[in-house]
Amino acid sequence: MRLATLADVPHIMPLIDHSRSIMRANGNNVQWAGYPGPDLIGSDIAKGIGHVIMQQDRPVGYFALLQEPEPTYAVIEEGLWLDDTTPYNTLHRLACAPGVLGIAKCAFSFAESRCASVRVDTHLANAIMLHIIQSRLYTRCGVVYMRDGTPREAFQKMMYPMVTPSLRQYVEQFILPQYSHFDAAHGVDHVQRVMAQSMELMGKLSAQGQSGLDADMVYTIAAYHDTGISEGRETHHLVSGRIIRNDQRLKEWFTCQEIETMAQAAEDHRASLKGLPRSLYGMIVAEADRDIEPITVVRRTIAYGLAHHPELDTEALWQRTLKHLHEKYDDGGYLRLYVDCSRNAHQLALLRQLIHDPSRLRQLFDHEMAKASPLT
Repeated sequence: MRLATLADVPHIMPLIDHSRSIMRANGNNVQWAGYPGPDLIGSDIAKGIGHVIMQQDRPVGYFALLQEPEPTYAVIEEGLWLDDTTPYNTLHRLACAPGVLGIAKCAFSFAESRCASVRVDTHLANAIMLHIIQSRLYTRCGVVYMRDGTPREAFQKMMYPMVTPSLRQYVEQFILPQYSHFDAAHGVDHVQRVMAQSMELMGKLSAQGQSGLDADMVYTIAAYHDTGISEGRETHHLVSGRIIRNDQRLKEWFTCQEIETMAQAAEDHRASLKGLPRSLYGMIVAEADRDIEPITVVRRTIAYGLAHHPELDTEALWQRTLKHLHEKYDDGGYLRLYVDCSRNAHQLALLRQLIHDPSRLRQLFDHEMAKASPLT
């Protein structure tokens, strides 16, 4: 791999054409309509962000790695970025030659080695790229819009360079895959959001003078906090604590006291907790777990209802959704916030506006039900 030069442009354009043909063959007739052209590739090269992947002295792959904030990512709908603090790189314009495998893996691996946060977007019809993105543990964050107004699915991945590499490898290989068996409200995307928000909160608190927080502990608590869902939702926080205590591998990185602190933090993360979390670690994961983005909250509530109450019809699920939203998130609800520097306070205010607008909430409910349930 090397930086592209202007002399590479005539070799890069056939890669673009081939990748466009793959999109068309797979039903994606929207993306890359007249894009990207030679001028844009030349602009990438002039900015030092265009890269070619070489095989036997010929370019067989191309991508741009934008190192400045992507302007079209300034506004995101139907969700939130995992992290708004850490500088990020953006992967664009990935293209390959016919019959050459591994170009995407090479490009993504390079991007992830260069920055603590990588963002990427693609069209909903781009099934191949969606599969690649998800297989690399990127989290869907919402919808962004291109300069021409067309929507794209937006994804982000955090690399956590401050976490011990062997611990991170263990968590990614053996802990996070467990979430793929849970309901959508407690799936892989959810745990990755909690992990990202926990680490971002740790950074903000450290900047405010809250020294002594251990990055490995914050990361691990967030990764394990919902593992107890494997035994049911009602006591999952207690089961998560037990799983942490019983995981012998954790002794490779933590003392017995640190493991106990992490177990207690997992036990204390539930929004229905009567008292306060027993440590700042518990407050961090509890705050991160709130995940208060209005559409995400409604979507998770519907997903849980569909998964755990299949006997309910649409109207009964609507009433259950209303009841849950009012009991947990409305004024006087049982959800509490613990960390002032989180983004939850603003998001909670937006969610309460939605809760107090029944017609708008019902419209959103019907829309999400249509997407979530094949029966509606």
